[in-house]
Amino acid sequence: MEPNTIYIVDHLRNWPWKRRAINPHYEQCKSESESWAENFHALSPKAQNAFNRCNLSLLAAMAYPKLNKDGFRVGCDVMNLIFLLDEWSEESNAAEARHLGDTIMDALRNPHNIRPQGEWAGGELARQFWVNAIRTATPTAQQQFINIFQEYSNSVVQQSADRDQKHIHTIESYMKTRRVTIGATPLIVINRVHMDIPDYVMSNEVIKRMHETLFDMLGIENDLYSYNVEQARGDDGFNLVTIVMHQLQLDVQSAFDWIGTFHDELAEKFLHDYNNLPSWGQEVDKGVAQYVDDLGNWVRANEQWSFESQRYFGTEGLRIMIERTFKLLPKKEYMSVKPDQQLRAPRMLRPAEIIHLPMLYLVSREE
Repeated sequence: MEPNTIYIVDHLRNWPWKRRAINPHYEQCKSESESWAENFHALSPKAQNAFNRCNLSLLAAMAYPKLNKDGFRVGCDVMNLIFLLDEWSEESNAAEARHLGDTIMDALRNPHNIRPQGEWAGGELARQFWVNAIRTATPTAQQQFINIFQEYSNSVVQQSADRDQKHIHTIESYMKTRRVTIGATPLIVINRVHMDIPDYVMSNEVIKRMHETLFDMLGIENDLYSYNVEQARGDDGFNLVTIVMHQLQLDVQSAFDWIGTFHDELAEKFLHDYNNLPSWGQEVDKGVAQYVDDLGNWVRANEQWSFESQRYFGTEGLRIMIERTFKLLPKKEYMSVKPDQQLRAPRMLRPAEIIHLPMLYLVSREE
């Protein structure tokens, strides 16, 4: 291969979930959800454009292919919520990240309360998201989502603290942290938004291990695909490739190869648990079977979206998906799109906007 060309192994060459499935409500819910989120003007026009090119609704469409329109709309909206928190917290210290997370959690726990005047727009966005979600989500799924989003919010704060302190992770400590900071923990709750899978099933050791293995695989994939732009802008400290290179004294290609083998081992571990599930009775087992099938599909959906969207590889994604090679970008010549610095001061919602914006949801409800 040419100098500075990196080869990415096909991690899913033997993955049983091979079909690229798309939710039939993709186009309509994508349009509605993106219009709704953009009305908050929480990002600069340039950052919003880059955000849209990520096409998070496409990820939702492939991760939630079986949900009805109401459930899928919730899936599209939660993508916007999580990525908004991620974008703002990435430029925040730990105290600022805690404020962002607390604002969202207060909105989720009190969805029928008017948000304080002058508050960060993320609070009202979270409130509207949850008002819509609880119309269709089962009580079990609602409570599980709230609990898990709190854990995710805490992890975002910890990640900001690690950046503040320039904390250097080992492979083991990084993987433990990354399982939560990747943001997939609340996302997979949407797969069971219409289900009533009890907490005792979710806390079963096999299910917990499947979750951890899934999050590890998703985190690995995202780190491999985001590494190029992150290393170019000098922002690769919280990336598994960099951590493996430092801890194991490897070059970039060797680190990619090592991580590829690690991913293969995780895939075998997930499939072993998938094929050896406990039984909780016929009714519960039916829901669990559908849910763990969705978990397996998540790996395929994330991989496909990573190449089809422009988040990691721009317009080169489909070529890289086929050829499995890319060239390392020169350091510091790649300019990432971030929220404008002036947006660190939150945009305030006027009372009139708080009254008007919920109406955007009415067009997406199934009769």
